[in-house]
Amino acid sequence: MTVVTKLEPSRADAEPELTDGFHLVIDALKLNGLTTIYGVPGIPITDLGRMAQAEGMRVISFRHEQHAGYAASAAGFLTKKPGICLTVSAPGFLNGLTALANATTNCFPMILISGSSEREVVDLQQGDYEEMDQLAIAKPLCKAAFRVLHVEDIGIGIARAIRAAVSGRPGGVYLDLPAKLFPQVIEKEAGRKSLVKVIDAAPAQLPAPSSVERALEVLKQAKRPLVIFGKGAAYAQADDDIREFVEKSGIPFLQMSMAKGLLPDIHPQSAGAARSTVLKNADVVMLVGARLNWLLSHGKGKSWGEPGSKKFIQIDIEPKEMDSNIEIAAPVVGDIGSCISALLKGLGENWQKPPSDWTDMIDAKKEENVAKMAGRLKKNSTPMDFHGALGALRTVIKERPDAVLVNEGANTLDLARGIIDMYQPRKRLDVGTWGVMGIGMGSAIAAAIETGKPVLAIEGDSAFGFCGMEVETICRYNLPVCIVIFNNNGIYRGTDINPSGGSDVATTVFVDNARYDQMMTAFGGNGVNVTTPDALYNAVSEAMDSGKPTLINAVIDPAAGTESGRIGNLNPQSTVGKKAGGTK
Repeated sequence: MTVVTKLEPSRADAEPELTDGFHLVIDALKLNGLTTIYGVPGIPITDLGRMAQAEGMRVISFRHEQHAGYAASAAGFLTKKPGICLTVSAPGFLNGLTALANATTNCFPMILISGSSEREVVDLQQGDYEEMDQLAIAKPLCKAAFRVLHVEDIGIGIARAIRAAVSGRPGGVYLDLPAKLFPQVIEKEAGRKSLVKVIDAAPAQLPAPSSVERALEVLKQAKRPLVIFGKGAAYAQADDDIREFVEKSGIPFLQMSMAKGLLPDIHPQSAGAARSTVLKNADVVMLVGARLNWLLSHGKGKSWGEPGSKKFIQIDIEPKEMDSNIEIAAPVVGDIGSCISALLKGLGENWQKPPSDWTDMIDAKKEENVAKMAGRLKKNSTPMDFHGALGALRTVIKERPDAVLVNEGANTLDLARGIIDMYQPRKRLDVGTWGVMGIGMGSAIAAAIETGKPVLAIEGDSAFGFCGMEVETICRYNLPVCIVIFNNNGIYRGTDINPSGGSDVATTVFVDNARYDQMMTAFGGNGVNVTTPDALYNAVSEAMDSGKPTLINAVIDPAAGTESGRIGNLNPQSTVGKKAGGTK
């Protein structure tokens, strides 16, 4: 009797296990701790989003790519890791490009990943679906741009994008992934070995000891020193050393809007309530993660006092930033954490604090200005003005210092910057260096996702118009976001008149008495209409405590508001129009 034994195929004869471009993109992101994607699904990246979600990543789908991009850039600012925005090709890529350029301008680490059309057809301009040379378009608007054509290069491509986004001065990076890349297959083990875990993506850049000594020597000679913190100082997350440096040196400080809360605005050395006084009268100004751009009048002009009356120290990781507008007497080049640490060590134990006549002058001016403002902030009028409404919201944030504040608009932004005190770092997100409109909902969504804290978004009605459809996104993901729209029926104000006498309303006027709150109820959120500061305070407090998506329509006097807010001087006026009897 013969026994026949069936043999199992040898391991060598078995089919090799495979992976593809879809999975390697996901694996490369996860390997580097990037587990959240902000984007809009569509050809050719729909399945990438589905698979990422299946692999445990959080994929937040927006209604418009620009707002997904703003969310990714805000995530980068909050976490020091590149926020990921995923878009479709051509139009979707272009929608995300504004946010990418904004991230680069603001030094926020972000990676825009876009699917793209087939290279062979694009390069011959043969009319492919959504044909566009996206890499060429992106290059001038971001810190770096890369394209991956072969599946085995996905790991190195994503590694290069991560390092470019966070090293040195952070910024936006574009990563182009053509449609043909995703279904390409490779043996799973070879694919795993092709992935790259980025080591020390943003290495410390230590300042030269001589530059630290020079800066300390300039500070020692100062009679009226001032420190200005920009959002770069907040991004650095060197909070403890910054506080120790400020308190040990005794130097008064100003915080630019997204740096507010780095130290509490109520800190005794804060000069925020005496901003004009300290800018004009300081003899030495130390800039920490702040640039002398238009937000600081380029370091020139009447707001800075007599020309040549002060010396500047500047801390920045980018050497080219020095002397960009005026001479910097003591440049300190390096990452902010290392620079502040070195300066703190250099203070020693016997540092001479600023003269009392300087600090006393600042304190007196602060008291005077606070007293002038107090009555306006407590005004409980109907209809509300900006000050009364912001006074109510100021109290809301004071009672909830760990909440994140998002703010945009013209008058709504300008006045909120000065009125609402912040108490913790990286709790204020706004329009930043470019002053763009429409960041509100994207930033609010990212803040809720990345921090898990309640978010208060204070929006001008014009600013909200750029991003308002994302309230559906907020409701869909049930995020703890309370939106307050300051509704004065128009851009700047709602009382302008069509100078032609025609039937069209003025170019700056919106629908009278619009009910934005009803947009929120349409998507299942809470909508509230308020007309007094007391009602506003109660509605916002309830929303922040409940964590439910809420939109509050805050009715503001249509006549409240000034042309272009506090930067009206940037809006050119026609002298010809005035002579001809035209209106302003």
